[in-house]
Amino acid sequence: MSGNAGGEDDSRNEEELKQYLLDRIARLESRNMELKEHARQLDIEKKNIESQKIRYEREIRKLKSEIEKLRSPPLVIGTVSDIIDEGRVIIQSSAGPRFMVRVSNYVKPEDIKPGLRCTLNQQSLTIVEVLPESFDTQIYGMEVVDSPFETYDDIGGLEEEIREIKEAVELPLTKPELFESVGISPPKGVLLYGPPGTGKTLLARAVAHETQAHFLRVVGSELVQKYIGEGARLVRELFELAKKNSPSIIFIDEIDAIGATRTEGTTSGDREVQRTLMQLLADMDGFDSRGDVKVIGATNRIDILDQALLRPGRFDRIIEIPLPSSIGRRSILEIHSKCMNLDESVDLLEVAELTEGKNGSELRAICTEAGMFAIRAERSSVFQSDFIKAIDKVSFDISHHPKFSNYDSAMFA
Repeated sequence: MSGNAGGEDDSRNEEELKQYLLDRIARLESRNMELKEHARQLDIEKKNIESQKIRYEREIRKLKSEIEKLRSPPLVIGTVSDIIDEGRVIIQSSAGPRFMVRVSNYVKPEDIKPGLRCTLNQQSLTIVEVLPESFDTQIYGMEVVDSPFETYDDIGGLEEEIREIKEAVELPLTKPELFESVGISPPKGVLLYGPPGTGKTLLARAVAHETQAHFLRVVGSELVQKYIGEGARLVRELFELAKKNSPSIIFIDEIDAIGATRTEGTTSGDREVQRTLMQLLADMDGFDSRGDVKVIGATNRIDILDQALLRPGRFDRIIEIPLPSSIGRRSILEIHSKCMNLDESVDLLEVAELTEGKNGSELRAICTEAGMFAIRAERSSVFQSDFIKAIDKVSFDISHHPKFSNYDSAMFA
């Protein structure tokens, strides 16, 4: 009996030991999972702390840089006048006097050229940095960044004029080898003249759309400035920017604002306009070549332009943009009415014959007014009668308008 009791005790002890060990293993595994989760959390916190450390170090470097900028003395602006050798340069400082200064090791000798602006250390006057070329903000505003949407197909009745401007402006830029093979120099400039509203500016916008050249647009009056020399400086910088980005095209609209015949002007304003004109003449065809830069001018008053501006070498091709003929008027009407819902009764040839003497702007206004008459009648299509009424409306003599009835009719002659 005692033997059986001893065996049962051993078996029970083994079971208790086994259960204890299993419980112990379960607790250790649970503790292990807790420690792993804790380690993962610590790892995440470590990464966050490291990212914050990097961010703080970046902020510290930025603040140190700002402190160094505040502690450093201001730099003097100067212009390179002459180069003695790789290490010595003559500078015209912004304060006035000229200095022979040395070049910092951080500046490449090949970057130093006469006429460039640079910064000088205020104490040693050593060249610290070469500044990029800078132009007046007005000049940057003259750049046409977004190409106009008008094309040659949007211009009616000017097929011969379009051909001439293509030959004078686009062909030298796209196929210069043709002129070299013939042995002639391509035209340098084109002047468009004619009555208002005939499409001179529209033609220039189409050139800007069709060509891949850098395009700059300026109105002549923008070059007339208040202070002496400012207008000439704008003209000079305009051509410098065009040469820097060549091939390029400069379009000067209303060129008669600065290109009128020079007279014995008695006012300072007249003399300043003439100075601007002389700078324009020099840049268009002066001592220095203007490179691959074409000039397009537009004016309503060719009769008052200075003869020096009209001579070959400045404007090699002078193109008249006349009032459209009957066929041209029909072509213009078709362009402006192509998106309109026209009734079958509309005869654009008859409308063209009834608009003798009208320019392109007036024909566009006639199409718009015809559409307005259809809208007023709550119709979705435009009739021939709408065009007839539109012609009468656009042709209405302003001298008979009630608003101007008290004025002398000679004003409108």
